[in-house]
Amino acid sequence: MKRKHNSRLLAGFALVSLFALLGFVVPFFSPEDPRVWNTVPRNLPASAAHLLGTTSLGQDTFWFLTWAIRNSLIIGLITAVLATVIGLVVGLTAGFRGGTIDRVLTLLMDSFIVIPSLPILILLASLMKGRASIILVAGVLVIFNWPWPARQARASALSLRERDFVHTAWFSGESPLKITMRELLPFISSWALGNLINTVLVAVATEGALAVIGVSNQAQATLGTMIFWAMQHQALLAERWLWIGSPVVAIMLLFIGLFLTQTGLSQYSATKRGR
Repeated sequence: MKRKHNSRLLAGFALVSLFALLGFVVPFFSPEDPRVWNTVPRNLPASAAHLLGTTSLGQDTFWFLTWAIRNSLIIGLITAVLATVIGLVVGLTAGFRGGTIDRVLTLLMDSFIVIPSLPILILLASLMKGRASIILVAGVLVIFNWPWPARQARASALSLRERDFVHTAWFSGESPLKITMRELLPFISSWALGNLINTVLVAVATEGALAVIGVSNQAQATLGTMIFWAMQHQALLAERWLWIGSPVVAIMLLFIGLFLTQTGLSQYSATKRGR
């Protein structure tokens, strides 16, 4: 059983590592800036010089894809890290302290959870008129993703604060912050890592959806904007499959890699605990 779990984790890690290599290393070897239009001849088929051909905008599809992967991963990672950290801090604080602090923070979590995020994101993107930077897009996504880990962390803290080791630390004079960081956080660290990976997936999917419907920053190279420009220039009707198909396949493989990594980590953690 352990070998099966390790195989899933290794397969997911291999896929995610491949995308990290494509996004954060390969783009810097591009012979020209693929984000600039008319840098190469248009509508060329795949060849040794252009692995995935070229687009109607005069861009090398492969090199543009690497930049799109890079920016999508940046958005996903920024969103995931900030949302997970904020969620852990708020959730553990609410669950451990209880009382008025718990009620106020829980109300805040629930308020953000019940707000429909997609219409708000579309409205914000429209107000920004498609000029939002990658950092700003990630910041907006954080607003709607931190309450979920916060609720999970709060539930864990409510259970853990009744354990004997927490009472011992409390009566030993340790501060609430030290108890939270030293006693509670280690118990949910594996779950937090899994949530972080899942949030990367959610952030990439959300930004991609906004880009495809045309309300994201179309000047930024992401997997979503790559699909948007392919659709705008009739890539399907012109049968330019590599242009519109490569970002779709990249999103699918990235999601599979993240899913395998998350479930592999969860199963490995469960096996390690003897379940």
